[in-house]
Amino acid sequence: MALVVFLRGVNVGGHKTFRPKQLVEQLKHLDAVNIGAAGTFVIRKAVNQTKLREEVARRLPFEVDMAICDGRDILDLVERAPHGPHPSKPDVVRFVSVRCKPSAVPVKTPLRWPASGEWLVRVISVEKQFIVGEYRRHMHTVRHLGQLDKVVSDPVTTRNWNTIAAIAKVLTGSK
Repeated sequence: MALVVFLRGVNVGGHKTFRPKQLVEQLKHLDAVNIGAAGTFVIRKAVNQTKLREEVARRLPFEVDMAICDGRDILDLVERAPHGPHPSKPDVVRFVSVRCKPSAVPVKTPLRWPASGEWLVRVISVEKQFIVGEYRRHMHTVRHLGQLDKVVSDPVTTRNWNTIAAIAKVLTGSK
């Protein structure tokens, strides 16, 4: 099965910038597909996760945290539809954060930030290396999303649910 690579903190505000298209070209022997500009790639050829991690790191001009997961886990997550069957409200964004390292730290859900008043970030569930939640579009949301690293005691990288759905389409060969 394919692997999915999530780079953390790249191409954001001029920090740790690179061209995903060039990296995909360098990884064409692995049948790599780029998803967006945030450092998300589907690797469709069978490869060991350790070797893949080393190869991606070697080709980037900076050090970066990365999460790698099995494509089946993404497909399972999308099939379960953890956000429920109804679309979100216009001011709410569904997300999945992916742990960069395997962790045995249990996380009790639900979680929310801030703790009182109207929530800006809430975590619905933690499944394998995925932290599933939603956030409101607000200037303080990024600060609260940063709390996820502390809760799971490891770095995480966050993607919009639309990105997760796009990965699933590549994995299944859908257009």
